[in-house]
Amino acid sequence: MAARHLRSGLPLLQARLAATESAAVAQVSRGLATQVDKPAENKIKVPKALYGGTGNYASALFLAAANANSLEKVESEIGDVVGAVKKSPMFSQFIKDSSVPKATRVKAVTEIFAEAKFSDITQNFLSVLASNGRLKFVERIAERFVDLTMAHRGEVKVVVRTVVALPEKEEKELKETLRDILGKNKTILVEQKIDQSIMGGLVIEFGQRVFDMSIRTRAKQMESFLRQPLDM
Repeated sequence: MAARHLRSGLPLLQARLAATESAAVAQVSRGLATQVDKPAENKIKVPKALYGGTGNYASALFLAAANANSLEKVESEIGDVVGAVKKSPMFSQFIKDSSVPKATRVKAVTEIFAEAKFSDITQNFLSVLASNGRLKFVERIAERFVDLTMAHRGEVKVVVRTVVALPEKEEKELKETLRDILGKNKTILVEQKIDQSIMGGLVIEFGQRVFDMSIRTRAKQMESFLRQPLDM
């Protein structure tokens, strides 16, 4: 009975959550709008659509930073915040502790990043996150923000897993092949990862695509084929 009631109330709940996130993002945009003083026709559009709360926040930050010609600086500052979260257990606990009063959270964030001499856009953005109780999602928001900045610059990150590092010549050939597939105007950024478990070959990942050319996968395919009954 409770499950039935929950299912019947889901559309209303989702609508309310969406409205809450929309209002929060509107607050971000209003808070950052004062940092942008450019004609409307010169404004840069979001290079790709992101969905969900973190996507909305990342998009709002991107628009503010891009139209203020501060993308590189804001990207660096947001990266510093993520680095601090990963390096400092105390800071990580602080931003994720929902019991910290909002006023305390906002005051601390404002003072910390003002002292770090962050740009006004980044400071205002982090203050809004703190005020809305969304600071705990800053790592995911940062990831999605970087997705936007890379798309804006025409960059594509490609993760290549191999047993041994690719020689420079092979990496160059791989980039050229991927550029033929993705477009000549794209900049291919290769991140190599050593993975002994694939046994050989390589696995290429970019975006939502995975090209598995590993020996491990081929061995599994062969095993599956050999286990099939013979057609006599």
